[in-house]
Amino acid sequence: MNRIIQSLAGYFGGLKRKLYEGGRPGAFMRAMNRVDALLYASGVFFPRNAVTLEVAGRSTGRPISVPVAVADHNGERFLVSMLGPNANWVRNVRAADGHAILHRRGREEVTLEEIPVERRAPVLRRYLAVAPGARPHIPVDRRAPLSEFEEIARRYPVFRIHSRR
Repeated sequence: MNRIIQSLAGYFGGLKRKLYEGGRPGAFMRAMNRVDALLYASGVFFPRNAVTLEVAGRSTGRPISVPVAVADHNGERFLVSMLGPNANWVRNVRAADGHAILHRRGREEVTLEEIPVERRAPVLRRYLAVAPGARPHIPVDRRAPLSEFEEIARRYPVFRIHSRR
């Protein structure tokens, strides 16, 4: 039974990576992300850590919305880029000096502060625990020792969420 589960996990993980080939969502995943963003913002969608991130586009200035998972760690909240530093939302957040809005049954103005590489490992491990959809994109098992997360931390931007209330 365990082999069947591992086989299915490998298949769906490969499929998920294919849908984000080149570190960017394909047409199908862009459409699915739009639907997820609406559901997450409404608060109707099940995972309580699912939110919609809204940030100004770095070229157009228009609001861009993307579904994300919030990882809680040591009483703080974080966003992690499962696609690495070239994900559009990461580039937009950096261009906007961290100013963004989180939506989930309301609107929360936030500042996202990128944390140093040496402090990312525990947050990355927590992120994999709360965001199963990210697991195919991050090449470490969620139960792995912290040292394995330290080895890959440079490849995955992590942002601390500061509420601007």
